Amino acid sequence: QMQLVESGGGLVQPGGSLRLSCAASGFTLDDFAIAWFRQVPGKGREGVSCISRSGGNTNLADSVEGRFTISRDNAKNAVYLQMNDLKPEDTAIYTCAAEYSPRACTRPDWLIDMDRRVYDFWGQGTQVTVSS
Repeated sequence: QMQLVESGGGLVQPGGSLRLSCAASGFTLDDFAIAWFRQVPGKGREGVSCISRSGGNTNLADSVEGRFTISRDNAKNAVYLQMNDLKPEDTAIYTCAAEYSPRACTRPDWLIDMDRRVYDFWGQGTQVTVSS
C-alpha cells in the first residue's frame, strides 16, 4: 500500500522544538517533491514549506522562516520538518503531501503554486500543540 505517514507531533512549550517526519511506504520518496501544510480547525489550509524532488530547492513561509528547516533523507525515504522556537500560533495539524514533478517547489511564486498543485499522495496529519 502506497502512503505517506507523518509523525513527530505533540505538545511542546513555547520556545521548544519538534521534528516532524514524512515517511513514504510502498514507493520511493526521492521521486517526489514534498510540501508541508498546516491547518487550524475552522481556518483555511496554510502552506508552510516545500522541498523539490532534487532537494536543490527548499522554501519556507515567512511565518516560519528562521525557525523551521526542511530536509530530506532519501536513504531513509523520508522528509523532515525541524521546528525550533515554536510559538502558540504554530499550533495546527501538519500534513505532508507528495507530487511527482520536477517543477514543484522551484517557482519564485512557490507559495501560491504550492497551494494549487495536484498532489499524488497526502498524509493523515499530525497534531502540533504549542502551549504552556
